Amino acid sequence: MQILRTPDTQFEGLSDYPFEPHYTDIDAGDQTPLRIHHIDEGDPHAPIVLCLHGQPSWSFLYRKMVPLLAQSGLRVIAPDVPGYGKSDKPAAREDYSYQRQVDWLGQWLEANDFGDITMFGQDWGGLIGLRLVADHPDRFARVVVGNTGLPLTTSLDQHIVDQVMVFRQDGQRLSFPTMARTLSQLQGMGADPAAYPMGFAHWQKFCWTTEDMPAGFLMEMMIAAPATWKVAPRVLLHHYLGTALRPMTALGRAYEAPFPDARYKMGPRAMPSQVPTLPTDPSVEAQKSAWAFFEQFEKPFLCLFTEDDPVTRGVEKSFIGRVPGTTGLPHQVFPRGGHFLQEKRHRELSTAIVDLIRQTS
Repeated sequence: MQILRTPDTQFEGLSDYPFEPHYTDIDAGDQTPLRIHHIDEGDPHAPIVLCLHGQPSWSFLYRKMVPLLAQSGLRVIAPDVPGYGKSDKPAAREDYSYQRQVDWLGQWLEANDFGDITMFGQDWGGLIGLRLVADHPDRFARVVVGNTGLPLTTSLDQHIVDQVMVFRQDGQRLSFPTMARTLSQLQGMGADPAAYPMGFAHWQKFCWTTEDMPAGFLMEMMIAAPATWKVAPRVLLHHYLGTALRPMTALGRAYEAPFPDARYKMGPRAMPSQVPTLPTDPSVEAQKSAWAFFEQFEKPFLCLFTEDDPVTRGVEKSFIGRVPGTTGLPHQVFPRGGHFLQEKRHRELSTAIVDLIRQTS
């Protein structure tokens, strides 16, 4: 397996990310060493909050929550998923699968012997983190999820499956405006099971067919949300010229930092296609097993979502009541916060996590 490693110089000047790096080597699966980076802040003897990021972000996403949680007497662990942040980046598309990410972080978890964990996962951090809890239940004391899910589609009309597969594989380049418009019209994973796979396929296709996938630009758009009239002309110009979209702000540049050039972006490009939206996806059986586990899960399970995230809007309903551990807890759906709620709802998230740990210890 070919492994790329982002030079440390890429992360210089991130004044709001002052955390000392920690590294763990695991086996990538073919005896190739794979280095995983994580943040470790707070009292080393305190209960652990494991903060898992998604795509295309990295542990920088938790920079506002880490000090709040640590100041509350907790130990905060925030890894970079392989392919992201300061962790190593396998270079080929076939290196990335849902199962491999779960297995890689499972090795990392065991190598560090973390326990008494409260898992907080958002986006892919939830997809991977929930599977980690199912695989290593004795290490986890609580679960908190935000703007994420445990997607499982077991039945879908074949013509929809065929339509999605043809769309994904037709080789046509998908423009940013088309992708963004379609994604903004999504009603959430659970709202329309027949329409969601094709809608989300626009994100899957855009990420894969855009070789220099503009991670930093996408993050600053989703977090800062500039007015459309400010964004559209620049986006369209780059689209028709065939040039890459570059971040305009320090925030965007921080999210672009892990990727010196397009070769390093295979993880963010490949992972969206691993989200199991079809009954033919390879992770369906593992998802069934995970759901069977959580349908018996009685440890505290808290949902913290936002109303203005079209990707995961309403997904909290798939957990509340179905997972026994959700009973009686103060679940919240914030009116605003966007998909990456750690940026604008960091205080509310941190307070809810701290309160949960104190009340259930």
